[in-house]
Amino acid sequence: MAAVKEKTKLSMISLLMNLLLCSLRQRHVSALNTIATLPGFEGPLPFYLETGYVEIDEEKGVELFYYFIKSERSPEEDPLMVWITGGPGCSAFSGLVFEIGPLKFDVAGYTEGLPTLIYNPSSWTQASNIIFLDSPVGTGFSYAKVEDGYKTSDTKSGRQILTFITKWLVDHPEFRSNPLYIGGDSYSGITVPIATVEIANSFQARDELHLNLKGYLVGNPSTDFYGFDGNSKIPFMHGMGLISDELYESAKKTCGGDYVTPRNAPCSNDIQAIYQCVSGINVVHILEPICGYASPKPYEIHASKRNLIDDHIAQLPLLELGLPVECRDSGYRLSYLWADDDSVRKTLGIHQGTVPSWKRCSTLQYFTNDVQKSIIYHLNLTSRGYRALVYSGDHDMNVPFVGTQNWIRSLHLSIIDDWRSWWVNGQVAGFTRSYSNDLTFATVKGAGHTAPEYKPKECLAMVDRWLSGLPL
Repeated sequence: MAAVKEKTKLSMISLLMNLLLCSLRQRHVSALNTIATLPGFEGPLPFYLETGYVEIDEEKGVELFYYFIKSERSPEEDPLMVWITGGPGCSAFSGLVFEIGPLKFDVAGYTEGLPTLIYNPSSWTQASNIIFLDSPVGTGFSYAKVEDGYKTSDTKSGRQILTFITKWLVDHPEFRSNPLYIGGDSYSGITVPIATVEIANSFQARDELHLNLKGYLVGNPSTDFYGFDGNSKIPFMHGMGLISDELYESAKKTCGGDYVTPRNAPCSNDIQAIYQCVSGINVVHILEPICGYASPKPYEIHASKRNLIDDHIAQLPLLELGLPVECRDSGYRLSYLWADDDSVRKTLGIHQGTVPSWKRCSTLQYFTNDVQKSIIYHLNLTSRGYRALVYSGDHDMNVPFVGTQNWIRSLHLSIIDDWRSWWVNGQVAGFTRSYSNDLTFATVKGAGHTAPEYKPKECLAMVDRWLSGLPL
């Protein structure tokens, strides 16, 4: 009799376990579709592309849209990376086509109609599986069914990214054991560490789905505007020969190192003179021309504040302006034509009526910047053994590498491998330094904001080596 009861008990436990597994495995990805051919791209895609939505807030109907591309090398073994383009509010498609993905626009060959897409052999999908995520909600094709669903923040967005990854992996169990990395650039220097800490902390509360988190990476990262990023601009300008020694020395004296919040009239005058001097310089790459009216990235950091601005390129007469190849804005303009094409939206599986007009970078009306500096998150992660890669284009005046070096120094980590050059194809690609707690910093020589957009081959080599655990 006891044996029968024990057998019945074991059967009930087994049944409950099966029910639990079924509940965990219920499909969370809606409208998932695999895309073999893409409008604007000639022939079948030479890589695996999947798009879909993940509902991360059932009550408010918040759906985050994503593009998933398998590693073109070894998807079973290569890491899984979740990529958050900066902004906040820049579409994942911008990161996919202009930065680290396997597609790019044929700007030089454009005449009219639907823009042509071509293959990018320097894609980071040569080294990793990548989910390009439209986050926060309101970015790209992500949307909410009710207005209240668009209310989010730095910290809430980090929690929603955790929810997304957890649900996405339930529907893609073959990637559960792959090393997981969270990556992003620009404003994602705030978002990525927050989301990574959320994932790391989730291990204590959630046992049903293990996330194989290994680390994170941030490029040209906004980290602490008032403390480091903003105050590094003027030293950067002087170091690059954009302002005179006399003006720089005067500003140092009158401002006392605080160039963001002028403390007196002489300081304000010096700062005004400095920014007037560099007014014709392209802030995202000081060697490139300023073209059109499009902001290459969604915000411009001024002397006293961060000002988020919309992309207005969709309103410009494309053919009248022409498409000079040397102007990166030209490619940004083509993205509007492509993303709002009916055949493109049908192929991507975009829910009708949710995003009437796509924007590459949008102002998020209901987004709250509730984290002013992300340094504490970096310290949290590196002290817990998570790997970190921080890289900067050395010609970026938007988030200068000078400030990035300074905040890394404030972590008080020991130097393991001191400042040296790193090479690609027999040429110096930048300079790097490795710290204790597995943090690597690298500059990318000749790159701007953000680095892969300007130096794709070098950045692929950099990330491939780092993901493989090799020195740069």
